[in-house]
Amino acid sequence: MRLRPFLPLGFLFLAGGSAQAVPDDLPPADFVLVEKGARRLTLFADGRPYRVYDGLQLGDEPVGPKRFEGDERTPEGRYTIDYGNDRSAYHLSLHISYPGPADVAFAKAQGRSPGGLIFLHGQPNALPMGRVPGDWTDGCIAVSNAEIEEIWSLVGDGTPIEIRP
Repeated sequence: MRLRPFLPLGFLFLAGGSAQAVPDDLPPADFVLVEKGARRLTLFADGRPYRVYDGLQLGDEPVGPKRFEGDERTPEGRYTIDYGNDRSAYHLSLHISYPGPADVAFAKAQGRSPGGLIFLHGQPNALPMGRVPGDWTDGCIAVSNAEIEEIWSLVGDGTPIEIRP
């Protein structure tokens, strides 16, 4: 697993507006769990959760798995964080390996495209501060800019991610 360079934060501002100090000794994540219904992302190391981020923002149609391009749903299933993009239109982004073989087969059987380009990312670069309200992505998972900076430094390429309903 290849980690990206740490981006120093000093403090992590959580969804409710509270701030907490960012420890210097957080381990690299070896698993990421996303719970769409709870709007929660949890980082794990050695089978134990050690960091939780609440208030996730999802696709405009957050209930149900992504099936087709343009359905504005966030995928569900097991994937991999396969690369990071520090020049995205959003404040840092981590690519999720959707669609997997089962996603492709399902969409193909329906004569449709499964879509793609699903990321875990921060807020739009054009937004000077704060967060876009509500669910607004086309199927991605959005967090605050401070949160994606920390996640960026802890989640390396090749890290498994499971997205649950």
